[in-house]
Amino acid sequence: FGICEDRDELAAMAGDADVVWIYGGSRLASRQNMPLLPRCRGIIRSGSGVDRIDVDAASEAGIVVINVPHAHHDAVSDHTIALMFAVGRRIVSQDAAMRSTGWPRRRDLLPTWSLRRKTIGLIGFGLIPRYVVRKLQGFEPTFLVYDPFVDPTTLAETGVEGCELDDLLARSDIVSIHTPLTAETHGLIGERELGLMQSSAILINTARGPVIQEAALVQALTEHQILGAGLEVFEEEPITVENPLLPLENVVVTPHTAG
Repeated sequence: FGICEDRDELAAMAGDADVVWIYGGSRLASRQNMPLLPRCRGIIRSGSGVDRIDVDAASEAGIVVINVPHAHHDAVSDHTIALMFAVGRRIVSQDAAMRSTGWPRRRDLLPTWSLRRKTIGLIGFGLIPRYVVRKLQGFEPTFLVYDPFVDPTTLAETGVEGCELDDLLARSDIVSIHTPLTAETHGLIGERELGLMQSSAILINTARGPVIQEAALVQALTEHQILGAGLEVFEEEPITVENPLLPLENVVVTPHTAG
C-alpha cells in the first residue's frame, strides 16, 4: 500500500492490481484513470458514499465498486458533536484570543450557549446521524429528521421525529447535514433554506461540501442570519487561504479529517 497523488503513482502502484482499495477522499478513480487499471475488477472505498469514484466509467470497464460505510461512522459522529461545541461555546475564538493577548477581557468572549434540550435537525439519517442521536441522549435534545428514504416506523423506533426540510430548518437550534452527494442533494442548502433558519441556529456539515451553496452561506454568516457554522467539508477541496469563510469568526473549519 502507499500514497498515490497522481496518475503516474497510481499506474506504478496499482497497474497490475486485481482490486484497488481507495481511502477517503482520493479522486484518482476517475474516468481518465480507468485505463491505468487493466486488471482491476473491483474498487473499494473506505467511508460513506462513492461520489469520489466514477462509477459509470468503472462499470463500463467491468469493475465493481463498493464502499465501506461502517468504517468512519463512530469517528465522524464524534467530530459532528465536537463542531457543535466548538461553534456554540466559541472554543476557537477564545483559544485564539488567549494566544494573542494572554488573558482577554472575559466578557467579550463569554459563551452563553448550551446544548441541553436543544432541537437538533438531522438532514439524512444513515449510520452517522444515528450515532449522533445515541451519543447526545444525555443532553435531552429533541431530534428532527429529514430523510425521504427512511420509513416512519424506523424513525419512531429511534426516538426521532420525521418532518419536511423547511420545517426542520425553521425549528432547529442546530442543523447537521449527513446526506450523500447526489444530483438531488447538490446545492440543497442555499439562500432560501438558510433564510428559514433561526438567527440563533448553528449549521454543521460533516457530509459533502457541495450540499451547501457556499456563497450563500458566507453571506448568511457575514450578515449574522445564523449564529455560526462548523464545516469539515467544502465545495472545492482543498480550499485556499483566500476562501471567504476563513476570516469569519463565527465559523469553525477542519480539513476533511473527521474520519
